[in-house]
Amino acid sequence: MNMEKLITAKLNNFRQSPRKMRLVASLLKGKNAERALIELSLLPKKSAAPLTKLIKSALANAKSQDVTSDTLYIKRLSVDGGAILYRRRFRARGRVVPIRKRTSKVILVLGEKAVSVKKAKKS
Repeated sequence: MNMEKLITAKLNNFRQSPRKMRLVASLLKGKNAERALIELSLLPKKSAAPLTKLIKSALANAKSQDVTSDTLYIKRLSVDGGAILYRRRFRARGRVVPIRKRTSKVILVLGEKAVSVKKAKKS
């Protein structure tokens, strides 16, 4: 039975809406962790910087568990809504409407790719 090691890292209550974070996160799913860092460095989005930091944190966690970083890939990257900060905007006729400042909660799971070894053909 093949048991792959799973390395996790979390980012809680990042002050950007989950909808915007998912745009960048969807580009990274299933990719090699090192390749994802290169692609994030070229993206002009605000959410690229915290996702880069999160992947580096997960790679540091992998190093502490004695897993080589070149075999790691992004197995799961989920972006969910975090706590919502409520503010208010005053409108005409004494009314008040809510302003919802959304936050994101990101969970990153890195998995190990199995290294395939080709067998030599018998002749």
